[in-house]
Amino acid sequence: MRLSRRLASVTVAVALVLFVPYEALPHARGPAAPSASQHARVAAAPPAARSASQPAAAEPFGAACRIRVHGSQVTAYCHNPYPDTDRVSLHVECARWWDLDIDSAPADAGPAQTVRLTGRCWKEVGSVWVGHQRGD
Repeated sequence: MRLSRRLASVTVAVALVLFVPYEALPHARGPAAPSASQHARVAAAPPAARSASQPAAAEPFGAACRIRVHGSQVTAYCHNPYPDTDRVSLHVECARWWDLDIDSAPADAGPAQTVRLTGRCWKEVGSVWVGHQRGD
């Protein structure tokens, strides 16, 4: 009896998919985004017009971080190979709802420096990431 109920629900689902009107399908409506020829052309701002707070996109930035989780202990090593200071901070979300999440104090990783960040949970670790911010 159970098999026939499952078969009936699968049959109804397949029938609904097969008999959907062609106009309801996404590809029948045309392209989702307008083509490039429909947009107005806007010239990019010259490099001198950029503000000081917006660095050029070509400038490399950001420390490379390796994160290790061993039980409830978390250790991150961040190495900054670039000339700008990277202010890194460790963020740990614990798996248990009652366990406190950790946000470490920011540490400055200067040029060619490696910084060690640590954190822990009482029980299991849910997720870990490192935040990056430009230093002074």
